Amino acid sequence: MSAGLAIMAAGALGLLAFLCWATYRSGILLRTVDIPFNVLVAPPEVLARLALIVVCVGLGLVSGLPWAQLGWTSADPALDVLLGLVAGVLIQMPLALIASWAVRVWGPRLYDPIVILNVLPRNRRQWVTVPLAFVSAVVLEELLFRSLLVGGLSAVAPAWTWVLAAGFTLVFGLVHWPQGVLGVVATAVAGFVLAGLFIIRGSLLPPLVAHYAVNVLQIMLAARQREALERMVRGTGRTANGQ
Repeated sequence: MSAGLAIMAAGALGLLAFLCWATYRSGILLRTVDIPFNVLVAPPEVLARLALIVVCVGLGLVSGLPWAQLGWTSADPALDVLLGLVAGVLIQMPLALIASWAVRVWGPRLYDPIVILNVLPRNRRQWVTVPLAFVSAVVLEELLFRSLLVGGLSAVAPAWTWVLAAGFTLVFGLVHWPQGVLGVVATAVAGFVLAGLFIIRGSLLPPLVAHYAVNVLQIMLAARQREALERMVRGTGRTANGQ
Protein backbone atom coordinates (compact mmCIF):
# COMPACT_ATOMS: atom_id res chain seq x y z
CA MET A 1 0.00 0.00 0.00
CA SER A 2 1.39 3.38 -1.00
CA ALA A 3 1.76 6.20 1.52
CA GLY A 4 -0.97 8.21 -0.20
CA LEU A 5 -3.39 5.31 -0.10
CA ALA A 6 -2.57 4.70 3.56
CA ILE A 7 -3.28 8.35 4.36
CA MET A 8 -6.59 8.14 2.49
CA ALA A 9 -7.61 4.96 4.34
CA ALA A 10 -6.67 6.36 7.75
CA GLY A 11 -8.35 9.67 7.01
CA ALA A 12 -11.56 8.07 5.75
CA LEU A 13 -11.80 5.79 8.79
CA GLY A 14 -11.09 8.76 11.04
CA LEU A 15 -13.87 10.75 9.37
CA LEU A 16 -16.19 7.78 9.79
CA ALA A 17 -15.43 7.63 13.51
CA PHE A 18 -16.00 11.39 13.83
CA LEU A 19 -19.29 11.16 11.95
CA CYS A 20 -20.48 8.34 14.20
CA TRP A 21 -19.58 10.36 17.31
CA ALA A 22 -21.21 13.54 15.97
CA THR A 23 -24.39 11.67 15.06
CA TYR A 24 -24.51 10.08 18.51
CA ARG A 25 -24.17 13.47 20.19
CA SER A 26 -26.73 15.14 17.92
CA GLY A 27 -29.18 12.27 18.53
CA ILE A 28 -28.93 12.84 22.28
CA LEU A 29 -29.33 16.59 21.79
CA LEU A 30 -32.47 16.22 19.67
CA ARG A 31 -34.00 13.97 22.33
CA THR A 32 -33.30 16.32 25.23
CA VAL A 33 -33.43 19.88 23.87
CA ASP A 34 -36.10 21.71 21.89
CA ILE A 35 -34.18 23.23 18.98
CA PRO A 36 -35.99 26.35 17.67
CA PHE A 37 -34.39 26.29 14.22
CA ASN A 38 -33.98 23.91 11.30
CA VAL A 39 -30.75 22.05 12.02
CA LEU A 40 -30.16 21.12 8.40
CA VAL A 41 -29.87 24.72 7.15
CA ALA A 42 -28.10 26.17 10.19
CA PRO A 43 -24.97 27.99 8.89
CA PRO A 44 -22.52 26.16 11.23
CA GLU A 45 -23.90 22.80 10.06
CA VAL A 46 -23.67 23.76 6.40
CA LEU A 47 -20.13 25.08 6.78
CA ALA A 48 -19.07 21.96 8.65
CA ARG A 49 -20.42 19.73 5.87
CA LEU A 50 -18.65 21.79 3.21
CA ALA A 51 -15.39 21.58 5.16
CA LEU A 52 -15.72 17.79 5.43
CA ILE A 53 -16.42 17.56 1.70
CA VAL A 54 -13.16 19.40 1.06
CA VAL A 55 -11.37 16.93 3.36
CA CYS A 56 -12.90 13.96 1.50
CA VAL A 57 -11.85 15.35 -1.88
CA GLY A 58 -8.39 16.04 -0.49
CA LEU A 59 -8.08 12.46 0.75
CA GLY A 60 -9.13 11.18 -2.65
CA LEU A 61 -6.49 13.29 -4.37
CA VAL A 62 -3.79 12.33 -1.87
CA SER A 63 -4.54 8.63 -2.44
CA GLY A 64 -3.10 8.87 -5.94
CA LEU A 65 -5.85 6.58 -7.23
CA PRO A 66 -7.35 7.14 -10.68
CA TRP A 67 -10.51 9.21 -10.53
CA ALA A 68 -12.41 6.32 -12.08
CA GLN A 69 -11.51 4.15 -9.06
CA LEU A 70 -13.12 6.72 -6.80
CA GLY A 71 -16.16 7.04 -9.04
CA TRP A 72 -15.38 10.64 -9.96
CA THR A 73 -16.00 10.01 -13.65
CA SER A 74 -19.00 8.84 -15.66
CA ALA A 75 -18.99 7.07 -19.01
CA ASP A 76 -22.60 8.10 -19.65
CA PRO A 77 -23.77 10.96 -17.38
CA ALA A 78 -27.28 11.11 -18.83
CA LEU A 79 -27.86 7.40 -18.23
CA ASP A 80 -26.34 7.59 -14.75
CA VAL A 81 -28.66 10.47 -13.80
CA LEU A 82 -31.67 8.58 -15.15
CA LEU A 83 -30.70 5.41 -13.29
CA GLY A 84 -30.22 7.44 -10.13
CA LEU A 85 -33.66 9.04 -10.39
CA VAL A 86 -35.37 5.72 -11.04
CA ALA A 87 -33.46 4.05 -8.20
CA GLY A 88 -34.33 6.88 -5.82
CA VAL A 89 -38.05 6.45 -6.46
CA LEU A 90 -37.83 2.65 -6.29
CA ILE A 91 -35.97 2.88 -2.98
CA GLN A 92 -38.11 5.48 -1.23
CA MET A 93 -41.63 4.47 -2.20
CA PRO A 94 -41.52 0.84 -0.96
CA LEU A 95 -39.60 1.83 2.16
CA ALA A 96 -42.21 4.51 2.95
CA LEU A 97 -45.04 1.98 2.62
CA ILE A 98 -43.23 -0.61 4.71
CA ALA A 99 -42.39 1.98 7.36
CA SER A 100 -46.01 3.13 7.64
CA TRP A 101 -47.17 -0.46 7.97
CA ALA A 102 -44.52 -1.34 10.55
CA VAL A 103 -45.34 1.69 12.72
CA ARG A 104 -49.05 0.78 12.65
CA VAL A 105 -48.30 -2.83 13.61
CA TRP A 106 -45.53 -2.41 16.19
CA GLY A 107 -46.15 1.10 17.36
CA PRO A 108 -44.12 4.35 17.31
CA ARG A 109 -41.31 2.89 19.42
CA LEU A 110 -40.02 1.33 16.21
CA TYR A 111 -39.40 4.71 14.57
CA ASP A 112 -38.42 8.07 16.03
CA PRO A 113 -39.56 11.00 13.84
CA ILE A 114 -37.69 13.64 15.84
CA VAL A 115 -34.93 13.93 13.21
CA ILE A 116 -37.21 14.32 10.20
CA LEU A 117 -39.38 16.84 12.08
CA ASN A 118 -36.32 18.95 12.82
CA VAL A 119 -35.30 19.14 9.15
CA LEU A 120 -38.76 19.61 7.62
CA PRO A 121 -39.19 23.02 5.94
CA ARG A 122 -41.16 25.44 8.11
CA ASN A 123 -41.89 28.12 5.51
CA ARG A 124 -41.71 28.74 1.77
CA ARG A 125 -38.10 29.90 1.88
CA GLN A 126 -37.03 26.67 3.55
CA TRP A 127 -38.64 24.66 0.77
CA VAL A 128 -35.76 26.10 -1.26
CA THR A 129 -32.98 26.09 1.33
CA VAL A 130 -33.64 22.59 2.71
CA PRO A 131 -33.33 20.85 -0.70
CA LEU A 132 -30.20 22.92 -1.31
CA ALA A 133 -28.76 21.86 2.04
CA PHE A 134 -29.45 18.23 1.14
CA VAL A 135 -26.93 18.61 -1.70
CA SER A 136 -24.00 19.04 0.69
CA ALA A 137 -25.30 16.32 3.02
CA VAL A 138 -25.65 13.82 0.17
CA VAL A 139 -22.30 14.69 -1.42
CA LEU A 140 -20.53 14.27 1.93
CA GLU A 141 -22.08 10.88 2.68
CA GLU A 142 -21.52 9.52 -0.83
CA LEU A 143 -17.92 10.72 -0.96
CA LEU A 144 -17.17 9.06 2.36
CA PHE A 145 -19.22 5.86 2.29
CA ARG A 146 -19.10 5.03 -1.42
CA SER A 147 -16.13 6.84 -3.00
CA LEU A 148 -13.49 6.53 -0.27
CA LEU A 149 -14.56 3.59 1.88
CA VAL A 150 -15.72 1.35 -0.98
CA GLY A 151 -13.98 2.67 -4.09
CA GLY A 152 -10.76 3.68 -2.37
CA LEU A 153 -10.33 0.68 -0.09
CA SER A 154 -11.31 -1.79 -2.82
CA ALA A 155 -8.13 -0.71 -4.62
CA VAL A 156 -6.28 -2.54 -1.84
CA ALA A 157 -8.50 -5.64 -1.91
CA PRO A 158 -10.47 -5.80 -5.18
CA ALA A 159 -11.92 -9.21 -4.32
CA TRP A 160 -13.49 -7.71 -1.19
CA THR A 161 -15.41 -4.92 -2.92
CA TRP A 162 -18.87 -6.28 -2.10
CA VAL A 163 -17.78 -7.21 1.42
CA LEU A 164 -16.62 -3.63 1.96
CA ALA A 165 -19.92 -2.39 0.54
CA ALA A 166 -21.91 -4.60 2.91
CA GLY A 167 -19.82 -3.73 5.95
CA PHE A 168 -19.87 0.01 5.48
CA THR A 169 -23.54 -0.12 4.50
CA LEU A 170 -24.24 -1.55 7.95
CA VAL A 171 -22.29 1.32 9.50
CA PHE A 172 -24.19 3.73 7.22
CA GLY A 173 -27.42 2.40 8.69
CA LEU A 174 -26.17 2.58 12.28
CA VAL A 175 -25.13 6.21 11.77
CA HIS A 176 -28.86 6.93 11.38
CA TRP A 177 -29.72 5.40 14.77
CA PRO A 178 -31.49 8.58 16.03
CA GLN A 179 -34.35 7.57 13.70
CA GLY A 180 -34.91 4.33 15.59
CA VAL A 181 -34.62 0.67 14.60
CA LEU A 182 -36.75 1.15 11.51
CA GLY A 183 -34.61 4.09 10.41
CA VAL A 184 -31.42 2.02 10.79
CA VAL A 185 -32.80 -0.94 8.81
CA ALA A 186 -34.32 1.21 6.05
CA THR A 187 -31.15 3.26 5.69
CA ALA A 188 -28.99 0.14 5.56
CA VAL A 189 -31.16 -1.35 2.81
CA ALA A 190 -31.07 1.91 0.85
CA GLY A 191 -27.32 2.19 1.43
CA PHE A 192 -26.66 -1.25 -0.02
CA VAL A 193 -28.61 -0.34 -3.16
CA LEU A 194 -26.58 2.87 -3.45
CA ALA A 195 -23.34 0.91 -3.02
CA GLY A 196 -24.49 -1.53 -5.70
CA LEU A 197 -25.17 1.32 -8.10
CA PHE A 198 -21.70 2.68 -7.40
CA ILE A 199 -19.97 -0.65 -7.99
CA ILE A 200 -21.95 -1.70 -11.05
CA ARG A 201 -21.82 1.67 -12.80
CA GLY A 202 -18.32 2.57 -11.61
CA SER A 203 -19.46 6.11 -10.96
CA LEU A 204 -20.56 8.15 -7.96
CA LEU A 205 -23.18 9.96 -10.04
CA PRO A 206 -26.01 7.35 -9.87
CA PRO A 207 -25.90 6.94 -6.05
CA LEU A 208 -25.60 10.72 -5.64
CA VAL A 209 -28.75 11.32 -7.66
CA ALA A 210 -30.60 8.39 -6.06
CA HIS A 211 -29.62 9.48 -2.53
CA TYR A 212 -30.75 13.03 -3.18
CA ALA A 213 -34.06 11.83 -4.66
CA VAL A 214 -34.67 9.63 -1.61
CA ASN A 215 -34.09 12.53 0.77
CA VAL A 216 -36.32 14.96 -1.12
CA LEU A 217 -39.11 12.40 -1.47
CA GLN A 218 -38.80 11.63 2.22
CA ILE A 219 -39.38 15.21 3.33
CA MET A 220 -42.23 15.62 0.84
CA LEU A 221 -43.98 12.56 2.26
CA ALA A 222 -43.19 13.54 5.85
CA ALA A 223 -44.59 17.04 5.30
CA ARG A 224 -47.94 15.46 4.42
CA GLN A 225 -47.79 13.44 7.64
CA ARG A 226 -46.45 16.23 9.86
CA GLU A 227 -49.37 16.20 12.30
CA ALA A 228 -49.21 12.43 12.78
CA LEU A 229 -45.43 12.58 13.31
CA GLU A 230 -45.81 15.38 15.85
CA ARG A 231 -48.42 13.33 17.72
CA MET A 232 -45.91 10.47 17.89
CA VAL A 233 -43.33 12.78 19.44
CA ARG A 234 -45.82 14.32 21.88
CA GLY A 235 -46.77 10.80 22.95
CA THR A 236 -43.23 10.40 24.28
CA GLY A 237 -43.47 13.62 26.27
CA ARG A 238 -41.12 15.51 23.96
CA THR A 239 -41.60 18.34 21.49
CA ALA A 240 -40.08 19.06 18.09
CA ASN A 241 -39.04 22.23 16.31
CA GLY A 242 -39.30 24.16 19.53
CA GLN A 243 -43.10 23.80 19.49
